[in-house]
Amino acid sequence: MPPKRSHEDNLPSSPVMPPSSPFGDVEEVGFNENDEVIQEDIDDIDELAEEEAGEDLFGDNMEADYRRQGENDRYDGVGIDDEGDYDEMDAADRRRIDERLNRRDAALGGRRGNQSLGDAFMDDDSVSEIPTSLRRRHRYEEMVEDDPLTEEMSLEQLADIKAPTIAKWVQVPAVDRGIASQFRQFLLTFTDEKGRSVYGSRIRVLGQDNAESLEVSLVHLMEAKGILAWFVCFAPTEVLPIFDRVAMDCVELQYPDYAMIHAEIHVRLTDHASSTKLRDLRETNMGHLVKVSGVVTRRTGVFPQLKLVNFDCVKCKTVLGPYAQESHQELKLSFCHNCQSKGPFTVNSEKTLYRNFQKMTLQESPGSVPPGRLPRHKEVILLWDLIDTAKPGEDVEVIGTYKNSYDGGLNAKNGFPVFATVIEANSVKVTREQHAIHDMDAIRQLARDKKIVNRIISSIAPSIYGHRDVKTAIACSLFGGVAKDVNGKHSIRGDINVLLLGDPGVAKSQILKYVEKTAFRSVFSTGQGASAVGLTASVHRDPITQEWTLEGGALVLADTGTCLIDEFDKMNDSDRTSIHEAMEQQSISISKAGIVTSLKARCAVIAAANPIEGRYNSSLTFSQNVNLTEPILSRFDVLCVVRDTVDAEQDALLADFVCSSHTRSHPQAGTAQVPAAEEMTNIDGYDIIDQDLLRAYIGYARSIRPKLYHVDQDKIARVYADMRRESLQTGSFPITVRHLESIIRLSEAFARMRLSEFVAKGDINRAIRVTVDSFIGAQKAGQRGALRRAFLKYTI
Repeated sequence: MPPKRSHEDNLPSSPVMPPSSPFGDVEEVGFNENDEVIQEDIDDIDELAEEEAGEDLFGDNMEADYRRQGENDRYDGVGIDDEGDYDEMDAADRRRIDERLNRRDAALGGRRGNQSLGDAFMDDDSVSEIPTSLRRRHRYEEMVEDDPLTEEMSLEQLADIKAPTIAKWVQVPAVDRGIASQFRQFLLTFTDEKGRSVYGSRIRVLGQDNAESLEVSLVHLMEAKGILAWFVCFAPTEVLPIFDRVAMDCVELQYPDYAMIHAEIHVRLTDHASSTKLRDLRETNMGHLVKVSGVVTRRTGVFPQLKLVNFDCVKCKTVLGPYAQESHQELKLSFCHNCQSKGPFTVNSEKTLYRNFQKMTLQESPGSVPPGRLPRHKEVILLWDLIDTAKPGEDVEVIGTYKNSYDGGLNAKNGFPVFATVIEANSVKVTREQHAIHDMDAIRQLARDKKIVNRIISSIAPSIYGHRDVKTAIACSLFGGVAKDVNGKHSIRGDINVLLLGDPGVAKSQILKYVEKTAFRSVFSTGQGASAVGLTASVHRDPITQEWTLEGGALVLADTGTCLIDEFDKMNDSDRTSIHEAMEQQSISISKAGIVTSLKARCAVIAAANPIEGRYNSSLTFSQNVNLTEPILSRFDVLCVVRDTVDAEQDALLADFVCSSHTRSHPQAGTAQVPAAEEMTNIDGYDIIDQDLLRAYIGYARSIRPKLYHVDQDKIARVYADMRRESLQTGSFPITVRHLESIIRLSEAFARMRLSEFVAKGDINRAIRVTVDSFIGAQKAGQRGALRRAFLKYTI
């Protein structure tokens, strides 16, 4: 049987064949005298194809097509236009509408390039009079104008998703162009309340600073282009490169040569509405934009990472690529596209593009970890200019893409395929001490009370009976003083350190637990379970890069907060020595394994310790009752000695208070089974502040920086001189310049309790009274009476 002949076999030989892609090269190829012959050949092919693929209308039963079919030949009148449904149009209206239609047709014809050509196509009889080349050019111009590959989609069309996922929808070329067009319009036209361009000014500042990142608020994007904000939240991997490309174009509008400084501009998203806890990240968050917060515990060095990789085939010397390198997995080639060999391949360093790469470990903030749970942590990848934006110990807020990465070691350990997860950061913000204030009216109303200082002291640990001196010291530590920085060279701490020393069973640990719940940021540790590196910082070798990395301890994690250390006397001497620098200079210097750096530890230390013999011996001095050295004792601003004395009247009041507290805290209190106890009354006679309101009050007060104005410096100097003289005679513990600074810090704390901008005379007197009481309480029993009478002139 002879082989079938294709349509191409029927073509006559021609010296000029039509191009394979006619529309792309029409202008360059041009037209010659053979165009009409070629067109006739193409028409013959079309007719032949229609004859083979069409339906034969002249069959044997062709007359059956004209047979009557009864009801199928009749149509109902529903939906058919009738003359009665419309009003008659007079001749003037008809002429006016015809003129408008003619002007529209003329405008359309002119826009397509040729008015006479548009008019000629109105008449079918005149089509043959138009040259073939003009007919081709007109058909090409119509296709270019109506080409769906070049049109830009509106917001409504973008929202009409016609793909199984948003990521697939964004990859459609028309959708890509629509997103780029809408985002460009957003950057160039979004204005604030005063009509000023928001991102125009940001681009101007970006160019002045030679920056690489452009911050874009998701709140602004949601207001102007809500669908774009939705896309970038659910498909950030696909949408962010479009945003980066558009941002670079907008920057080049103001700075045409900016590509010579930075090849790319990166859009950094801010103001994410929802925040997710690290322990709440699940598979539903995979591939989405997430916002997490925590403390940086570890940070690696900076490495150059491959971005666009080009390989050289060793066998055929062909350059393969570029290939986009993922941030969390290695790119490998399986074979050469030119010679089909399986390698080896070498990286072409000249044509390969690199980017900065760094990895840090983000751990849950200490205050956000549920009781009895281990803090969760997650690896965060930093690229481009995000490197070194956060140090270990800093509280950060990360907005990034939640991704998975293959980990062979993890699979071998679990015995089944699992994936490790990482967060590729888009923006990193170091969060300072920011507290949400819910009710400013209640805070201002509370500050107007003339007895506010006494009410605050009475509201500290209200479930603990007595210990007013301890509660005063704890209140001062929670409010804190003002840190000073003299010309950036000499810094003076503002945090107040407190040491509680006393007999067992006097609620020292309960007070520390209360502070842990009340302070906005706190880390609780015990002396027996804490080591020197656990309190300060440690150096570890990264298992992947084999590089030494830093990991912050309790004092670093409690930066701008409070570090609570129970059983302080159970610590080793070497471990206690390691926190000397953190308690005074509020920094931790590291010099290990070639790492020389300093970490911030700006936190107050509240420690509790037991005496050497188990109970405090009043016949001995303070230094003889506790196994602590003088250098570390001098770093505590307030020393509180808590004794368990026998007093029948006080014991009866204490027993009644404890019984009422237990009855009031019963889960069935107020029911028939357990009658309600009397409401707790303060023995000092001051109303107790609600604990939530007190916590908000402390947060607001810490933002105030009271100034020292007309301070009685002579009185402070006399107190300091008298205390130094008496300390030499008693030998309890030395008084140093740090205690002079403690008076200033305590007075600033009392001013903050009143929400005052200035330190008043009363604040100085209260601070002197706390310092003198702390000094007298640490003396022997036989010396306290004489010292109290000697300092009475300062404490009245």
